[in-house]
Amino acid sequence: MGKIIAVANQKGGVGKTTSSINLAASLAALEYRTLLVDADPQANATSGVGFDPKDIENSIYECMVDGINAQDIILQTNILPHLDLMPSHIDLVGAEVEMINLPNREEKMKDALRPLAELYDFIIIDCSPSLGLITVNALTAAHSVIIPVQCEYFALEGLGKLLNTVKIIQSRLNEELEIEGILLTMYDVRLRLSNQVVEEVKLHFQQLVFDTIIPRNVKLSESPSFGIPVILHDAESKGSISYLNLAREIVEKNIEVLNGTGSEEPEDAAA
Repeated sequence: MGKIIAVANQKGGVGKTTSSINLAASLAALEYRTLLVDADPQANATSGVGFDPKDIENSIYECMVDGINAQDIILQTNILPHLDLMPSHIDLVGAEVEMINLPNREEKMKDALRPLAELYDFIIIDCSPSLGLITVNALTAAHSVIIPVQCEYFALEGLGKLLNTVKIIQSRLNEELEIEGILLTMYDVRLRLSNQVVEEVKLHFQQLVFDTIIPRNVKLSESPSFGIPVILHDAESKGSISYLNLAREIVEKNIEVLNGTGSEEPEDAAA
């Protein structure tokens, strides 16, 4: 079985979608079969890998609300051979209302994604900036969660609420759910504040914090406008190197799970 990882934080602007796209692309570049799931009605992850959300006929919305088979809506990206997409659409914004009276409404995404874990090494879910029903679905479907935290003032604000939500889901909906790690993003080495936030987060959360820190980087900001991950926009940029390092860190952490799927570790991944 592959590993399903949600990327979640109810705060906006912390780098969830950037991290989801570039982590998924980096895992694919390391030759791991990777599915990027866009679970945000804004559909930025969909456009970030080269698809126009307006042209999407069936999305994760149809999987969750209408019960369409998830395999029927998966799109192969033309940018990396090992990267597929489960797209989103603005219709997803109404899914929470439409699902409110459905039985087991918190498990609709799990029903769609868990069978796909046999086909992929990693499934990365880009969550919306909220703790609503769609995000609860993502956390119920996932084996673990990555929490991006920006290296700015108020970095820890709201983090306790998210961790409390994770505990509730662990106790009621998904006892398998673990914290894959806290990912520090938007780091600016020139700012004393960034360094203070790094120290504070590491002090509070210690081993939960990834060694890799994602810097502020112009190429990271530019790449979505081209509909490609940063690794294809500028492979030598600091942003690209950082997400490759994050991918390697996650691979190393999950190597036993990956070996259990029968996947052999590519030489690059061990570098």
